[in-house]
Parts: sequence; C-alpha cells; structure tokens
Amino acid sequence: MRMVDLIQKKRDGFSLTKKEIDFIVGGFTGGAIPDYQMSAFLMAVYFQGMDMQENTYLTMAMVNSGDIMDLSGIQGIKVDKHSTGGVGDKTSLIVGPLAAAAGVPVAKISGRGLGHTGGTIDKLESIEGFHVELSREEFVEQVNRYKIAIVSQTGNLTPADKKLYALRDVTATVNSIPLIASSIMSKKIASGADAIVLDVKVGSGAFMKTLPDARKLAKTMVQISKGLNKKTIAIITDMCQPLGYEVGNANEVKEAIEVLNGRGEAGLVKVCLTVAAHMTVAGGIYADFKRAYNALAEMLSGGEAMYKFEQFIRAQGGRAAVVNNPDLLPQAQNNMEVKSDAAGYVQSIAADAVGTAAMLLGAGRKIKDEQIDNAAGISLKRKVGDEVRPGDVLAVLHSNRTINPQISQMLSQSFVIGPRRPEEVPVVYDVIE
Repeated sequence: MRMVDLIQKKRDGFSLTKKEIDFIVGGFTGGAIPDYQMSAFLMAVYFQGMDMQENTYLTMAMVNSGDIMDLSGIQGIKVDKHSTGGVGDKTSLIVGPLAAAAGVPVAKISGRGLGHTGGTIDKLESIEGFHVELSREEFVEQVNRYKIAIVSQTGNLTPADKKLYALRDVTATVNSIPLIASSIMSKKIASGADAIVLDVKVGSGAFMKTLPDARKLAKTMVQISKGLNKKTIAIITDMCQPLGYEVGNANEVKEAIEVLNGRGEAGLVKVCLTVAAHMTVAGGIYADFKRAYNALAEMLSGGEAMYKFEQFIRAQGGRAAVVNNPDLLPQAQNNMEVKSDAAGYVQSIAADAVGTAAMLLGAGRKIKDEQIDNAAGISLKRKVGDEVRPGDVLAVLHSNRTINPQISQMLSQSFVIGPRRPEEVPVVYDVIE
C-alpha cells in the first residue's frame, strides 16, 4: 500500500476502506508518512469530503492511535459535554455543576484556549489553587464522591488528532466538516463517556458561520456516534454575539457564579439549561426534556447548583470562597471604557472581533504555549437589541498590560448601531438526536 495511491484515490472522489484509513493514520502518527503527503491528503478531503463510513473509520483510527480512558469504575451513566467553541462560552462552568447536582456523573476532560476562543481549563485556573491535573484514580474517586471532575488532557489520548490538527492549522484545512467531526468525536470517545451532548455553535464567533453548515456538522457527529453505538445529542446554539456579558477567564468565572446563584443573562441561562437538561435525560435522571428543564431551573434558583460548584472547586484544591466573594478572582490593573458615538439600537456584535480583542488584551493565546493574563477580558455593557445614546458605555476592557487604543477601536467597530431595534434571534436553533 502506498500513500501516493491513497492521496490520488481520495483526490478523485473515491471512498477509502478501513484498512486504508488505518494505514494513513497509523503511518502519519508513527512518522512513516511525511507532512507533505499528509497535507495533500487533508486537502483532498477538504475538497472531496468523506462519506459516513469513512468518517467513522477515521474517528476510530484516531481513537485507537493512543490510550482510551477506562471510566468503568465510575458509577452510573457518564455524560460528557463538548462545545465547538465560541466567545464568552462559559457553559461548562455552569452545566457541569448543574448536571452533577441532578445526579449525573460528569467526568470531563477539557482544553485550553487558542486564538479568539476560550478554554475551560484556563478559566478554572483563574481560581486560586485549582488543580487541573488529577491521577486516573483521583479522577474516578472524585466523580464517584461529588459527581463531577474537570481536568486537562494528559497522557496519550488521540495523539493522531494532535498531529493532524497542528497540520490542518497551517494548511488551511481546519474548516472541513469531516475533519472537524472526527477530531471532536475521537477525543470524546477516547475520554470514556457513555453519552455525549454536543453544543454546536453557529455565527460570527464560531467555526460554523451558517446554520446549514452547523446542521451538517451536528448530523455528521451524531451519525458517527450512532455507527459506534454511542448515544449523542447535538444542540445548535447561537454565536452571532458573545454568550453572556463577560469574555475572559476570571470574568467568565464571575459570570458563571452569577448564573449559578439564580441570576444571569437570559440567553446564557437558556443555553445552559437546555444543554444540562439533555445531559440529565441521556444520563437517565429524567424521563423527558421538559421535566428535566423545569427541575434544573429550580436547582438554579434553589442553590443546589451553586453548592455543587463550591464543592467541586474545593475538591480540586481551589479557593472555594470565590463563590461568595468573586472579587477574590484576579483583578486587572488597567480598565478602559469603550463608548458609543451614535444613537439607536445595537444591531449586531461581531463575536470573533470581541474574542480577538480579548486575546490581544492577554485573555487568550496567539500560539499554544503563550502565557495568559487571567484578569484580562471584556465586560459587555450592551447586547444586541439594547438602545444606546452617544456617550453610553458599550464595553469595558480589562488588562494588566497597557491597553493599546487600537484594541478599543477594534471593539468599538464590532458594534453595529442602527435606527430600529432588530428582530430577536433564537439562542437555541435545533436539537439533533
């Protein structure tokens, strides 16, 4: 079997067999297939796509390239949640404790942020003392005791995906639905969950810019899971503007605490309740979505979810006092208001521009190992549909660095102000099971 023949086969639109895909993934991971041939193959997939059988083969080849977590020691149906990435997306900080408070074992492996999207691990590390690494035994014991643990990826999970993603990033092949789907699903399957709930973002701040593309990605991931007998639900949610009011690591922890205290921006609360409700149904806690949604809403207002969050922080060594005093979170030395120079209504907020501005303030990374500023970020003071007058504050920039006026200008330009209040768009578009 020769790699050049398989590149040609995919270039010409033919389907690859399991043996051929195993050869490609194994050869590339092991170093026998060079980057230049794998780059050609990725570009062929980008243009020709993959059928569902190929996508399933590719996913499992990446799963089998490394370790598979054994979570059999955790009692109950283990449900994982994954977001395809966005700006201000602090849902894992809310959904995890909420589902755990309902009785779902949440054994979650999360990542760090890169580019304009944030990472759950970075957010948790803004809590003083929080440990993002646990041994497998500690991980299992904590989930059995408290129903929740969230850790960073360590060890040898899906090494093929790590190598492939690094190559996709520099060959303009990131935005390929078969490659995105197999990347996400390989990590989730290798992480050992029994069921998976996917939060597929759509809009300016997401990988998928259009609803048809988001639906296609969601259906692809659900179908891959079906082929592997893994229960998966995909929820398509809006990322045309940042989720909630806060962007940045400590900022987003603070907003998560607000939501868990029964307060919070309505759109953010709805997304979190929707995701968590589907997790509890998948975990066998509630029989149907409506009953689950209503029960979880009561847990938010009743304090059970906040208690679970505090318990979770303490279990992983964090300073749990932040739940009662969020001012204990990192605070930025420099703050700058961005004001409106027009009157009218906010028509749109470019989420990707807000995310990029937050990254430049220090909240995110341009490259993988860059040091971040946990206090850096953006507090939005107006959202889509809000009325503004000249001089009203649109947002506040936070950083321990000197704030470049160009970042303020970028943030200002991300707001579009018009004469009429825009039509309200849904925050949850679709659910695919």
